[in-house]
Parts: sequence; structure tokens; C-alpha cells
Amino acid sequence: MENTTSIQGQWLEICNQLAQNLSDQFIIRWLTKIVPDKIENNQVNLMVASPCVHELIQQNYVDEILSLWKIKDPSVCKVNLKLTPDLKIPPQKIETKSTQASESIQVIAPSTQPLSAPVSPVSASVLTHTPYAQVTEPQEIPCYLDKSHTFESFVVGKSNQFAYAAAKKIAEEDIPSFNPLYFHAGVGLGKTHLLHAIAWRIKERHPDKNVLYLSSEQFFQRFLHDLNTKNMDSFRSLVRSVDVLLIDDIQFILGKQRTQEEFFYTFNNLVAEKKTVILSADSMPAALQGIDEKLRTRISQGLVVDIAPADEDLRLGILKGKNKELGTSVPEDVLAFLAKSITTNVRELEGALKRVVAHAELIGNPINMETTQEVLKDILHTYERPVKAPEIQQTVAAYYNISLDDLQSTRRDRVFARPRQIAMYLTKTLTPLSLPDIALCFKRDHTTIIHAVRTIEGLIQQDKKIAEQVNEIVLKLKAASHV
Repeated sequence: MENTTSIQGQWLEICNQLAQNLSDQFIIRWLTKIVPDKIENNQVNLMVASPCVHELIQQNYVDEILSLWKIKDPSVCKVNLKLTPDLKIPPQKIETKSTQASESIQVIAPSTQPLSAPVSPVSASVLTHTPYAQVTEPQEIPCYLDKSHTFESFVVGKSNQFAYAAAKKIAEEDIPSFNPLYFHAGVGLGKTHLLHAIAWRIKERHPDKNVLYLSSEQFFQRFLHDLNTKNMDSFRSLVRSVDVLLIDDIQFILGKQRTQEEFFYTFNNLVAEKKTVILSADSMPAALQGIDEKLRTRISQGLVVDIAPADEDLRLGILKGKNKELGTSVPEDVLAFLAKSITTNVRELEGALKRVVAHAELIGNPINMETTQEVLKDILHTYERPVKAPEIQQTVAAYYNISLDDLQSTRRDRVFARPRQIAMYLTKTLTPLSLPDIALCFKRDHTTIIHAVRTIEGLIQQDKKIAEQVNEIVLKLKAASHV
């Protein structure tokens, strides 16, 4: 390992920042299983022993880690998460917001905690990791319900309206009219939020009910522990005696034969007793890999709900809610730009907002379109499409409040000539068109285009006002080029 002290210090600071920023509190448990290795060729290498943790972090948090590392070291361009099965994990201490942790982190003691423990908050401000293989006493499994994940805080749009309605219905029924309820969606589209919201609503209506929420990792690790210690009665008592069982991301349980069998019998037992089962995964039952056909059929007999990617209006609504939650005042045009630009999932969208806010707080720069595009240029490049000549002409004409006909005309008045030259210059610099092609777009010869480009290049160096105007137009074009 190289620069061990330096990289360990940076990693600990980033872990603490993640624990402060992220609402998913069990991330703390995963972070303690990652060991920094080295930084080489501007790439950070991190090691992790658990395949499950490796997959979860790789899919959900690598971009967030990279964003925070870039703030500390702008030369870092990539984070590599390496699966290292024989890794020895030193104790690590990660600090969280004590007020949030006391509301969100709950602990099940594998042998002694009552089954209602998962929804009874346990105050904790620091979690210290002990390697699983070295545990001699039954290991506590952190299970949480995040107070921020409620129906009230869930932003509803066309893409998730049906999922929201199904979640509310099952949460407010004493006997479920559909069982199980199965959500499927990509990363960051609200599956976990809805599972938490269901659990909170049920506990509000029936405080005496035993409600158990488990991530797939928690289910698997608890099963593995009790299997290895020949204490399967404890596991079965935990998961089969509840009134409501919620399991998140069940795709990570599938493919492990013994775990899947235990899950299948647990599932059958609860459904037969009319206990409520709510599941989530990354794909519909028919597309799940490694699933036993009997289990696939039983899951499909319930209500299967797809959560589609958020449309632009929903993404903007989510950003406004997050902006309010963070207590920041990000300008409306920046929020609208992010909603239009980042289309993959809500988690990446919220991560981009946090990155912009964090950069402003740490560097002291104002939050505006220019700084936002600079801070997020590595993300935005993924979504950027080429700017076309007609868009440049329309944007320049609108900026200078002249008609497109006037921009393309032969009129030599400065009020028309200067915008025309700027449009020619931008077409040359922002598109791959040749000079003859640009000349054709403006109905001129190529020597006119050359003259316009040279004129604007000179003015940008000499006239601050022209330089600012050109820069503003470029920002507008780049904002419009993200879909």
C-alpha cells in the first residue's frame, strides 16, 4: 500500500461526510467494511471483502464517494472498488448526526431482542465495526426505518402514482387485499422509501404489530450466522412470527440455494397466515435471475408494481423538496437545469444537488448555472448531445431579441450584424461543421464565416461585455443540450 496514512485519513473524512449526508443509515455498516488501499494514476483503490457489500456500494454509492473525493483532491478521476475475500478489516469509527441516528438506527439482537425491535429506535451516534468472522457472540444486525421516508415526504408523479397508491392501501388495510406487494424498479426510484413509509404507517395505526424491515444483506447475514451456529430456530422465530415482513432488494438473496429455500418457506408461512409481505427488487419476477420457479410463481400471484423513471416534472419536484430539506437556497434555474439534465435516477439527481451545495459551502463560490456546470461537468458529459447549427441561431436570436429572419438576413445594422457574427463563431466552435457547411447554414460564402470568427475571437479578448454575452449564450446552449 502507498500513502497509507494519507489515504486512510481522507477515507475516514469521506465516510463521516457520507454518514452526515445520506439518509440511508445502514450505509454506515457497509462503509466500515471498506479498507482504503492506495491512490495511483489519479485513481483511488478501495478494498472490500463481502461480495454483497461490494455490489451494493458499487451500484449505489461509488459516484457519491468519487464526488466527495474530488472535493478533497481534484486530480482523482475514478474510484475502484476491489473485491478482496481475505481482507483483514481494522476497527473504524464513523460519526453520524446524533439526532438523526437516534431517530433512524434500530438494532435487533439476534437471540434476545423482541420481534418488534426493528421499529423501536435505539439511540446511537457512533457504530464501530467488528469483522464478522471474528464474532463469538451473536452479532447485532442494524435494521432501521428512516424517519424521512414517509408517505408525506414521497413526491408523487405519473411514473410512481400507482406504486404510491398501492403502498398506501396495503399500509392501511388490516388484512391485505393483495399479498405479497412487490415493487420493482431501477436504483434510486423510490422502492426503499415506499417500504419504509408502509412500515411507519402500519406502526402508527397498530403500535402493537410486529413489523420487520430487512435489507437483503441483513436477511442473508442473519441467516448465515444462525446456520453456522446451528441456531436456525432463532432465525425462523425472528422472520416467521412477525405481522408484517418487508425485504428490500431480494435479488441479492436469489442464487444462494439455502437462503432462497429459507426465504421461500418463510414467505409461504406468512402468506398462508394472512400476514403482510412486501418485497422489492430491481426487475419484475419474470426477469429475476437464479430464482426458483415455485417462488417466482408465488410472488407473481400478488400485486406486481413497476416504478418507472421519474419524468422531468417529478424530478424537479424532488429537487425542490430536497433543497428545502437541506435548508439551502439553490436558484430555480439551477434546479430546473438539474431536473432536465440528470435523468437516470433520483439518487444520482439528489447526489448532484448535494455535490453542488457542498462545493459552494467548501469553496465559497455562489451557486449559479456556471458553477453548477463546472462542478458537475463529469456527470453532465454523460448526458450531453451535440449542439446543432439551427439551435445556435435560434438561441442567439432570442438572446438579442431579434427575429431569426433578421439574423439570417443581409442587413448590416450592428444590431443584427454582431449577433450574426456571434452565431457564426459559435457554430464554428461548438459544432463539427466545416466552413463551407457553416456558410451554407447562413447563406454566405466561407470567407464571410472566417471574417466573423476572427472578429469575435478578437472582441472576446478586448471587450469584456462581448465575452460575457458569448459565455452566457454558451451556457444556455449547453443547458439545452442535456436531455
